[in-house]
Amino acid sequence: MSVIAESHPGLTDTTRDFSKNLLLIQEEIAKVAGGVQPGQVAGLVSELKTAGRVFVTGAGRSGLVLKMAAMRLMHLGLNVHVVGEITAPAIRSGDLLLVASGSGTTSGVVKAAETAARQGARVAAYTTNADSPLAELADVVVVIPAAQKTDHGSTVTRQYSGSLFEQVLFIASEAVFQSLWDQDAAAPEELWLRHANLE
Repeated sequence: MSVIAESHPGLTDTTRDFSKNLLLIQEEIAKVAGGVQPGQVAGLVSELKTAGRVFVTGAGRSGLVLKMAAMRLMHLGLNVHVVGEITAPAIRSGDLLLVASGSGTTSGVVKAAETAARQGARVAAYTTNADSPLAELADVVVVIPAAQKTDHGSTVTRQYSGSLFEQVLFIASEAVFQSLWDQDAAAPEELWLRHANLE
């Protein structure tokens, strides 16, 4: 036991809970990530490689994960835009809209997919729900078999409100980046030249 824990007995419980919950989260992520179908991911990678430009969008925490993915794709030299940013141009034929929604029903995300499809762009979606309106609109769907955020009685996860979907979404998007980078074979120093220098 640490000196701090000895002087603050309540911290012993926190230390134990943290260790237990860290293991819980790791195990849930490993199980759900293992259920992502490599063939679906291969379809997404193909879309990213052939798109003229890539647009990303999602609501809330899923949207934040896709912003991180957009940064990594930019490091690879892809022409990437975050929907809603002031400099994002109009989407058009030849472009790809990459979206994420656990439920596949998030209204703003579904509307964005409808608009992209209407303009002749391709749509790729991460979701838990292969039968959702978003999945039906998408040309490529990567199903992350996590619980939806409103499924509070789920046996898939003990975590709160969509956390597992967002965690595996991050890992999946990182694995997609890594796969694209493996095929690109660019040196890390070359990617680093594209990293923001106005921070």
